[in-house]
Amino acid sequence: MEMTEHRTAPALNEILDLEKQVWMALVDGNASADRALLSADFLGVYPTGFANRDDHVGQFADAPTMAAFDLSDARLRVLTRDFVLLSYRADYLRPDATTREAMLVSSLWERRNDVWVNSFSQDTPVQKA
Repeated sequence: MEMTEHRTAPALNEILDLEKQVWMALVDGNASADRALLSADFLGVYPTGFANRDDHVGQFADAPTMAAFDLSDARLRVLTRDFVLLSYRADYLRPDATTREAMLVSSLWERRNDVWVNSFSQDTPVQKA
């Protein structure tokens, strides 16, 4: 294993761009892009229960699951140079829906073999005021 001493922690925008790629996969119905961004041992914690990578990718079986999204109020907690926790608000519109929904999301990104992958995500629906 090669030592990479000069490796630095990622910037917020770098990880947020990766997160947006996951959302774009949902909009585009691109299961292979989604699979590539998630680790093999991915764990999702959702209001509907626990999900693994196959569950997450499996939602593309019929059609895209998102029509539009906006990510805001992002913050990055750097745990190590290779582990970061991204938290943000997602306002999104599902296909065939007329009103947007919102949730707070926390995603754990890990650098494995010099590639960033999403290994954990938890969604918390935002309560309507």
